[in-house]
This record gives sequence, C-alpha cells and structure tokens, in this order.
Amino acid sequence: MSSEAPDPDAPASTDDERVSAQLFGEYEVDGIEYGDPSTQRYITVTPIAHTMGRHSDKQFKKSELSVVERLINRLMQTDENTGKKGQATRIVREAFDIVSERTDENPVQVLVTAVENAGPREETVRLKYGGISVPKAVDVAPQRRVDQALKFIAQGTYNASFKSATPVEEALATQLVGAADYDLQAYPVSQKEEQERVAAAAR
Repeated sequence: MSSEAPDPDAPASTDDERVSAQLFGEYEVDGIEYGDPSTQRYITVTPIAHTMGRHSDKQFKKSELSVVERLINRLMQTDENTGKKGQATRIVREAFDIVSERTDENPVQVLVTAVENAGPREETVRLKYGGISVPKAVDVAPQRRVDQALKFIAQGTYNASFKSATPVEEALATQLVGAADYDLQAYPVSQKEEQERVAAAAR
C-alpha cells in the first residue's frame, strides 16, 4: 500500500473545527432556542466576540453582529469602559462563567432568553397638537426591542456595580439570570414593565 502525504490545503481537524465554533472556546452557539419569533432575526449568535468594526460602515447592519459583541459594546458605553474592548470582553466572559456555574445552562442561551424577556413591546411618543404635548402609545419595532433590552441589561449592570462592592462580572451575571427567569426585581425586566405600564396608560 502506498502512503500519501497529508494535503497542506486540507481543512483543519474536526477537533479544531469544534473549538472554533465555540464562543470563548467553550460555549456552543449551535442549537440556540428562540422563544420570540419577532426578534429572532435580530438576535444573531456567532462564535466571534470581536469583529474589529467590520460592520461599522454599514447602516442598519448592527443586527448582523453577534448579540454577545453587541452586549460587549453596550458595556463600553460608560466613562470607565469607553474604548476598552478587551476589558469589556473579559467582563462578559467571566460573567458567562458565573452564569454557567449558577444555572448549569449554556450562558449564550441565557443571554438570548434575557434579551427576549427584557425587550419592551410598547412605548410612548410625544405628539404635539398646537401647544399641547400628548403622549401616545406605539408598538416597538423588533430591532429596537433588542436594542432596548441590551441597554437595560448594561444599565442594570452599571447601577449594581458602580461604587459598590459587587464585582461587575457578578452584577452582569445577576442581570442575565434575573432577566432570563423574568424576575420582576431584575432591572431589565422592571424597566420593561414600567415602560409598558406607561404606554398602556397612554392608549
């Protein structure tokens, strides 16, 4: 039997492929379940946590980014973390480790469920009639629901960790688990409920 030399252009081994398809090298991104069909197309899950601004020059392409990277970018929008992508990525990675230990679930699935639960379905706008400003309830677009959910999660993390003994990783993990469980005491869920309550009063 003749032995053939390995093809240098052959694809990587199956083990390498399996590792490369995991977020942070340990969390599967396949088989994620979506409970809300309206936001499913706007919650992208990929094993890439940093695309180096690949979509920054494309309008309305933010939904092509992984929801994990979008969360990382939201955490950067504070005085302490501005421009510190590496630090924000580390915070999310360690928070995912905490979520995995607490729930024995895939933290990527927990994040997706948290975003679905924290996205408000109604909000108010201000309509002017002459000199009078009147609030009016409107439906929230699915893409904005995802934006708002990520905003609430980041704000809750900041509020719980700023000038507090609670580490930011612990605060983020608490917000994710609380929102995924639809805990009304969790900041993202409480903000969603408040926004929908105000909108219901303005119908």
